[in-house]
Amino acid sequence: MRMRQSTSPAIQDYLKAIYKLSLEDGDAGESAVPPSRPSVSTTAVAARLRVSGASATNMLKRLDSMGLVTYTRYRGVELTEAGSKIALEVLRHHRLLETYLAEALGVPWERVHEEAEVLEHVLSEDLEERIAVLLGDPTTDPHGHPIPTRELEMPESGVAPPARRMWELAEGESASVERVSDETTEALRYLGDLGIRPGTRIEIVGRGPVSGPLFLKVSGGPGDVQALSKELAESVWVG
Repeated sequence: MRMRQSTSPAIQDYLKAIYKLSLEDGDAGESAVPPSRPSVSTTAVAARLRVSGASATNMLKRLDSMGLVTYTRYRGVELTEAGSKIALEVLRHHRLLETYLAEALGVPWERVHEEAEVLEHVLSEDLEERIAVLLGDPTTDPHGHPIPTRELEMPESGVAPPARRMWELAEGESASVERVSDETTEALRYLGDLGIRPGTRIEIVGRGPVSGPLFLKVSGGPGDVQALSKELAESVWVG
């Protein structure tokens, strides 16, 4: 029996959030051999989970007492090995569910994240395995994020961290979309309408002053030059 089954959904949400925030802070992507991750601030955790700073602090102290994180006042929080394993198990559930909902049930890619947020906490190991086998053991979800293996490790092939955010591309550069943030339903819907999904080729044809917008052509997209705000362009990673 995995440790996730002895923890509450709230604890799982915290561990997953800390794991994802540590990767974002380190700008390292998700790879088979995780780098040394930086501490995550209490403020960042509270903002991600939309709770007060006091609530986040109380939960982090509790997680520290459970051996799932190392929390130091004013310095932030880091996952322990046990905490990382639970976070990876929840991520495996979440991303398998997203893939199943999109591929088997035809749920639009902008909706699968919200559905998986609920179902990830109740998915049994047996159903997890059945879904994985049915899907052919996928290594990435519909948004391009890697799916942890059964051993709760990141896959060793096919999920090299994307090199750059789309915003960092220079005028005249072309690239392939590798990963898209799944945090905002409206953003996913808009990007999907433009054809910007993992595997899509894009070409930067112009840049606005300072903070944008970014002008690009999307292979297989609507055909016209499209404009993306800096915020949207930074939510897409390319390789």
